Amino acid sequence: PEDRERVFDRFYRAVGGQDIPGSGLGLAIVAQVIEAHGGTVFVEDPADGPGVVVGFSLPTEPAADDPR
Repeated sequence: PEDRERVFDRFYRAVGGQDIPGSGLGLAIVAQVIEAHGGTVFVEDPADGPGVVVGFSLPTEPAADDPR
């Protein structure tokens, strides 16, 4: 829970995950792309059991300022 506020920050590596290869950019890039398309990203508890659910939602219609 203490890491949730920062998982989408660039270069953030949670304590305990710092021994795993990576740069801490993956979720930051995901968040930037999703938000650029008018969407949102989220982190929540799973329905049951340990772990975490990371996901996103995108609008079903283009934004008003989208030229499409």
